[in-house]
Amino acid sequence: MQASIESTGNLERRLTFSLPEDRLQTHISGRLGEIARTARIKGFRPGKVPAKVIEQRFGQQVRSEAVDGLLRETFDAAIREHELRIAGAPRIDKGDAGEFSFVATVELVPDFGDVDVSKLTVVRHTAEINDADIDQMITNLREQRRSWSPVDRGAQEGDLVALETWSQAGDERLPAEGTEKGSVVVGQGMMFEQIEQGLVGLAKGEEKTLDVEFPADWRVPALAGKQVKVTVKAVDVSAPVLPEVDAEFIKSFGVKGGDVEQFRKDIRANLERELKGALMNRLRREVGEQLIAAYASVEMPPRLVDNEARAMLAQQVEQIRRSGRNPGEIPADAHEGFKDAAAKRVLVGLLVGEVARRNDLRLDPKRLNETMRLIASTYEEPEQVIEMYRNDPQLMSGLQNRVMEEQVIDWIAERAQHTEEQLSFQDAIRQ
Repeated sequence: MQASIESTGNLERRLTFSLPEDRLQTHISGRLGEIARTARIKGFRPGKVPAKVIEQRFGQQVRSEAVDGLLRETFDAAIREHELRIAGAPRIDKGDAGEFSFVATVELVPDFGDVDVSKLTVVRHTAEINDADIDQMITNLREQRRSWSPVDRGAQEGDLVALETWSQAGDERLPAEGTEKGSVVVGQGMMFEQIEQGLVGLAKGEEKTLDVEFPADWRVPALAGKQVKVTVKAVDVSAPVLPEVDAEFIKSFGVKGGDVEQFRKDIRANLERELKGALMNRLRREVGEQLIAAYASVEMPPRLVDNEARAMLAQQVEQIRRSGRNPGEIPADAHEGFKDAAAKRVLVGLLVGEVARRNDLRLDPKRLNETMRLIASTYEEPEQVIEMYRNDPQLMSGLQNRVMEEQVIDWIAERAQHTEEQLSFQDAIRQ
């Protein structure tokens, strides 16, 4: 197999190669022969369908599959022949030398030189779960199931206030007529803080006018950067009523017997799972920052960085949409604002892969199964989730990449100069 290579940048190479036509035709003929022996086509007995009919019916599909398969095989052989370590996916285009000619543009993993992780300094955080953390979680669960009871007193922190508001910004009234109606739990940051705190002490039917200075970037243009008089009226005030932690309450969370000790054990298991993930995220960030500081001068593959920046922009836009907001029109160059963060993410990813390659690190099947079962345990039918992972190559590949990355992060942290810092559970999960 002949393949020529051309350098088109510090980290970019262009490979020109062609598919072996004889192998392609042999593969197509063999595959069409297999189909002819088993195909069931109306008007013909099985195994007796004429070759011309098979060609007309299946030829294009078989040819497409054969070209794709042989293209991957030939490209991989060219990469091995020239001993290239590529970063990211190649861009493959048709060549100028005929139907079976192709040009692949690839980016290379940069030369990181000596990767000595023992020179890194890493802080490894630890934390434990105590009874107070479990008590706090039970309180959180009770608050999720709370009901509301009307009260005659003034509103306090934690009360639900049904309210009406209107604002006067100079000569402009918002809304122009009537009032805006809504409800807010005082102290949860659901409204502009100064307005929300102005509700404290208001009883049902009472109102007050507040002098509010809105920030210049406030989401309502008519109010942004202005001193505004905001009138708030409490239509109703209700206090929270938390359910008792009785058998019925416990059963509602899947503990069949309603036993409080089993309930606490289940909560502890959930918190331990959350803590494990939080501590790994902290370690990943800690190791990543050290790698970035040590290798910031190494040039990154530009197309890989560009693709990562676009992916980060798309993720942010999707988050905005899921929150119910309109992201508006996205400028064509909006991804440029993510380039620095994308370059750092690419740097860490390539370095993690390089550490794994140089030290011959392999995916630990035991750790993979443990992680898969940990994920599955958060669902009602864990075994179905495990089966889903095992039957979906894309899903399993994503999990394998995640577990492998965590293994390498752990490996680096163990060999770096590291200190331990004890955190409370609440501090540990605060990202």
